[in-house]
Amino acid sequence: MRVVLLGPPGAGKGTQAQIIAGKLGVPAISTGDIFRANVSGQTELGRKAKVYMDAGDLVPDEITVAMVKGRLAEADATGGFLLDGFPRTIAQAEQLRSSLQDLGHGLDRVLELVVDEDELVRRLSGRRMLVDGQMVQRDDDKPETVRHRLKVYREQTAPLSGFYEGEGLLAPIDAIGSVEEVTSRAMRALGVHGDGEAGQPAAV
Repeated sequence: MRVVLLGPPGAGKGTQAQIIAGKLGVPAISTGDIFRANVSGQTELGRKAKVYMDAGDLVPDEITVAMVKGRLAEADATGGFLLDGFPRTIAQAEQLRSSLQDLGHGLDRVLELVVDEDELVRRLSGRRMLVDGQMVQRDDDKPETVRHRLKVYREQTAPLSGFYEGEGLLAPIDAIGSVEEVTSRAMRALGVHGDGEAGQPAAV
C-alpha cells in the first residue's frame, strides 16, 4: 500500500506515521530522513541541497522530488510506503504523481489528520524542554508563533486536501483522542482490519 500522510503541526503525524507504517509492513519515509541521508552520504543531490540549506534557503522542488523519487525506488519501498512530510505543495503532489507513474505505481490513499486549531495551539504551546535544570518553552512553541506556523500551513499545504479530494484519494481522520483511537480510524480508512488483512478502503 502506498500512502501519504497529511496534517498540520501538532496533529501527531510523526507518531502515527511510524505506527501505521508498522501495521502495514511498509517503511515510513520522511523528507527529513531523506535529506539527512543524502547530505551525510554526500550524494550529488545531497551536495546540491546543502548549498541551499547552508544559505538558509528552501531546497528547490526539483532536488527534493528527485531525492524522494530515488528513495521510493529503493528495494524496501517497492512493495509500498508511507510518506510523511511530502508533498507540501500541489506542485510537489503533481511531481510525485509523475514520479510514481515512472516507477509504475500510484497512490492508494491520502490520510489527513484533522485537528481543531485551538487544540493544536494548546498541544504545541504546552510543550516544554529541559534547559539548565528548568522546564522552559521553546520560542517556536509560543502561542503567537504556533498560530503563525498554522497560518503558513493553511496557505501552503492545506490546498493539498482539495487536490487529493479531487483525485478521489483523500480520507480525513479525526485526530482527537488517544493514539490508539486515531490509529484505529486511520486503519479503517485504509480498509485494513485488526488482523492486518487488507480489505476495501472506506468510502470518502
